[in-house]
Amino acid sequence: MATIPFGISRLDSRIGGGAPEGSVVLLSGEAGAGAREFLYTAAMMNAVESADRELFDLHYGDLHANARPPEDIHYVSFTADESELQREIAFTMDEEIVRAGADAVTFTDLSPEYFQLSPVPRAWYAGEHRSVQDLGHTGEDTRDVLERFADYLDEHASGSLVMVDSLNDLIGTRSSDMDFGDVVMTLKGLRKAAREWGGLILLHLTRDAVTSEELGSLMTSVDGTVDFAWESGGNERVRTMFVREFRGVLGRLEEEDIVQFETEIHDAGFDVSDVRKIR
Repeated sequence: MATIPFGISRLDSRIGGGAPEGSVVLLSGEAGAGAREFLYTAAMMNAVESADRELFDLHYGDLHANARPPEDIHYVSFTADESELQREIAFTMDEEIVRAGADAVTFTDLSPEYFQLSPVPRAWYAGEHRSVQDLGHTGEDTRDVLERFADYLDEHASGSLVMVDSLNDLIGTRSSDMDFGDVVMTLKGLRKAAREWGGLILLHLTRDAVTSEELGSLMTSVDGTVDFAWESGGNERVRTMFVREFRGVLGRLEEEDIVQFETEIHDAGFDVSDVRKIR
C-alpha cells in the first residue's frame, strides 16, 4: 500500500513510509507536548522535499520505498492567517527550513467565516472595518464555516497533505446552529471522502478541550489517533507519543513490540528520540 510521509523520518521508517493514502488522523495532545509541532513539521518537511531536495536529504534522508510525497500541501486555519502561522512555525523550526518550505505550502485562513457571527469586531480578523456598502454584498462571508471548510477540501484535498488547525475551534463554536454532533458527523463524512481523495488529512486537537466521551466519539470518526503527552522521570519532563489506533500502522508497531515513542523538538522540528518496547 502506498503511503504519504508524515515528514518525521524515524517514525516514517518504522511504519512503512508514512500513513496509508486516504487516511484521516487525529493528533490529540496535552498543551506543549508536541502535537502542534508534529503538524508544523509535517507541513515543512513535505514542502522541503519538493522545494529543496538537498536540505530535505540533510534533515530527513531517503524516502521509504512505499512513500509517495503529496501532490500539494495545504494548511487550513480557522483563526490565523499565513503570516501568523509562518511566524509560529519559525519559533519551532530552523529559519532555513521554513524559508525553503513556506512557498510550497498553501495557507488558508477561514477566520472570516469562523468569526462572522461572533461578537468579535470585523477589523480584528478581516483587517478592515465593514462599510455600509458591504452589508448588501456579503458574498461568501455568509457561508457557514463547516460548509466553507468542506468546499475547500472538495477542491484541494485530492492527493494532498492537509493540516487542519484546529478541531478546538470548531468544537468551541457549539451553539444552537452547530453542536458537537455536527463536528463528529463532519469527521465521519470526511473519512469517507478521504478514501476517494487518496491524500492525508491531519487534525489537531488539544485534549483538554473535550471530555473523555467526546474524545472517544472523535476517535471513532477517524482512521487513526496519535496521543502526545508529558511524562516526568526523575528531574526531567519527557515528551511522549503513543499511537492509540491506526489502520495499517498500529499492526506494524505491534510487530516490533513498540508501545511508545519518546520525542523531542529541535531545529528540524518534531522528531523521535527513542523507542519504548515491551520488555
